[in-house]
Amino acid sequence: MNDMTPTREQRTAALEGMGCKRKRVEDIRFTQGKGNYVDDLKLPGMLHGDFVRSPHAHARVKSINSEEALKVPGVLAVITAETLKTVNLAWMPTLAGDVQMVLADGKVLFQNQEVAFVVATDRYAADDGINKVVVEYEPLPVVIDPFKAMDKDAPVLREDLAGKTTGAHGPRKHHNHIFEWTVGDKDLTDAAFRKAEVAIKEMISYHRTHPSPLETCQCVCSFDKIRGELTIWGTFQAPHVIRTVVSLIAKLPEQKIHVISPDIGGGFGNKVGAYPGYICAAVASIVTGKPVKWVEDRIENLTATSFARDYHMTTEIAATKEGKVTGLRVHVLADHGAFDACADPSKWPAGFFNIVTGSYDFPTAHLSVDGIYTNKAPGGVAYRCSFRVTEAAYCIERGMDILAQKLKMDPAELRLKNFIKAEQFPYHSALGWEYDSGDYHTAMKKMMESVDYAGLRKQQAEKRAAFKRGETREIMGVGVSFFTEIVGAGPSKNCDILGIAMFDSCEIRMHPTGAGIARVGSKSQGQGHETTWAQIIATEIGIPADNIMVEEGNTDTAPYGLGTYGSRSTPVAGAAIAMAARKIKAKAQMIAAYKLEVHEDDLEWDIDGFRVKGLPEKTMSMKDICWAAYNSVPPGLEPGLEAVSYYDPPNMTYPFGAYICVMEIDVDTGVYKIKRFYALDDCGTRINPMIIEGQVHGGLTEAFAIAMGQEIRYDPEGNVVTGSFMDFFMPTAVETPHWETDFTVTPSPHHPIGAKGVGESPNVGGVPAFSNAVNDAFSFLGSTHIQMPHDYWRNWKAAKSLGVFA
Repeated sequence: MNDMTPTREQRTAALEGMGCKRKRVEDIRFTQGKGNYVDDLKLPGMLHGDFVRSPHAHARVKSINSEEALKVPGVLAVITAETLKTVNLAWMPTLAGDVQMVLADGKVLFQNQEVAFVVATDRYAADDGINKVVVEYEPLPVVIDPFKAMDKDAPVLREDLAGKTTGAHGPRKHHNHIFEWTVGDKDLTDAAFRKAEVAIKEMISYHRTHPSPLETCQCVCSFDKIRGELTIWGTFQAPHVIRTVVSLIAKLPEQKIHVISPDIGGGFGNKVGAYPGYICAAVASIVTGKPVKWVEDRIENLTATSFARDYHMTTEIAATKEGKVTGLRVHVLADHGAFDACADPSKWPAGFFNIVTGSYDFPTAHLSVDGIYTNKAPGGVAYRCSFRVTEAAYCIERGMDILAQKLKMDPAELRLKNFIKAEQFPYHSALGWEYDSGDYHTAMKKMMESVDYAGLRKQQAEKRAAFKRGETREIMGVGVSFFTEIVGAGPSKNCDILGIAMFDSCEIRMHPTGAGIARVGSKSQGQGHETTWAQIIATEIGIPADNIMVEEGNTDTAPYGLGTYGSRSTPVAGAAIAMAARKIKAKAQMIAAYKLEVHEDDLEWDIDGFRVKGLPEKTMSMKDICWAAYNSVPPGLEPGLEAVSYYDPPNMTYPFGAYICVMEIDVDTGVYKIKRFYALDDCGTRINPMIIEGQVHGGLTEAFAIAMGQEIRYDPEGNVVTGSFMDFFMPTAVETPHWETDFTVTPSPHHPIGAKGVGESPNVGGVPAFSNAVNDAFSFLGSTHIQMPHDYWRNWKAAKSLGVFA
């Protein structure tokens, strides 16, 4: 062999395929300030729009006077609900089957609700204009507390639903009730509780928070009156869905709508749905014939775009005295705000909350969820999670810790006793899911060994003894969490949005010189798709990742896809990419067989091309096959080398992980210190370990923020008191702890490359780890459950309530 011939290892390394720590190709432009965001877009004659917003949480709109606003230099129009009624756009459908006011129609239902849209020549004129619009309000009683929303004398919030006893998801029990969703065997579960030797019951609340991406929601709409075409650039996590929604709302032919998502500065679920700003900008462009830009500010983003969580979960677990769980019963009061605008698949009004059985082998379970209206902003997005999975994981992980405390059992030991065993997979849960694969005991034991769990508990016991002796005022908590997530929405048998199955798509086109382009239905908001998608293709077809360009976010060029959220990119779009690549490979094999003058079955794949079995010197590289595809294909075979795949997964995927948080809290001040945080994730096949680590770091930072202070809080009148980063906790490098990451690998048996997804996992597992650490710290003082968020003030209040001050 010639010494210059690359080895197999060198050939594999040259591809930079799956498993390689390939550097993110996106970062070249991002770190140099060359990203292309919506607000960077400037079109000739472009106008700007801004909203008049309500100062009230609930009020009748008596009148809107725009006379003085129209006198402001540069102000061209003031659009109200009455304007929109002339084109039948005063209300828009939500993804959850509800309807939502685009602009206040008769009344407002939450503070900062959109009342009027001012269109001007620049943003400064628009801002001056909104301050001149005079709105007369008649304040109405406000409902902020979800536990009072269904009182007999609670004010009617949604007058448009008067007399309607059914909604999109079945019967309504009250004028502020949206739906009741139940799943599981109630009779069997009730029987398990009657027989239970031990049972716990606790109200576990997951407070309202907000995704707060670095880039706020925004769009530019440009209507071409001659061609009758509308082009929308926007911060859309699902561009094709937005195109379909706009077509349905505006009654424009879908082929005349072009939706483009350029670079997006974070999404986290906040940019899945449709907002009034999109509709108003589109209407303004259609009316004026000029491009119209709408960009919200930070206060608008925090107070009026989709919130997350706000789930209040009455949690009951039945068990034996030895700690074997026998039943789970959960009731959820779900606060949806003024409109049910949750971004959940159509059939799942409470998302995938029925993963609430978690990683444990519950013989029976029953779940009921009541959705209600309140005078808060609408939404309910999957903030760094898959459709309410984070709420479910928090619910069961706090529940298991509370049960362990009652049994006087170590929380890790309780979990090990109740895990689904490796030999039980595929596992059918009591609430209807089929878990694809898992090895929970191995992951948990690896975590415990890595952190010296026994040593931590010994250290904690010594610290507690010192506290009782008065030698320290710090208490130590060890927070264990183990989660199973459900991602990869999803199978058409389970999931759709507005009736569109939640498949995803990829088109790969190879060029004669051995380079190619992949167009994908997903849309990155920082996940590194341009890097990892090329790595999948590199491994599948033997073309270096650097020779593959990845394109997303343009509905004119990308095949129809359902976008990126809920950690569905790798489980669904990643599978579509692999399947499209395999179609390319199958045609390449036919071309290679023809050129090498052998039968296809006589060829075998070898890293970056085909070779003849038994004759390793007789080969043809993929690069040469690409050239041949355009000049010498077998007779009867079409020239070219391209393929499209629409992938409808047979099942969800079920990543899991074992996390531990070690925390110390000063009872006199409530100040906490995160001493250690270890996160072990199993996301199946790992495409790019470096990107996985970045995703885990980001998700853990968000989990830290949520658990330890991040909250959208209201006063009794419905005023948002955390409407800016002055009050809404946004951790910086100063506050963020050091993260230790680890992994196991349990491939998904049904995914083409065995991948499961990881982007949401650290938020799902991280929040209960932090909360369990706080609760574990206070447990030896007699506390059972302290609600999140665990900021300094609440920690101090918890200590005070437990009588630790002389």
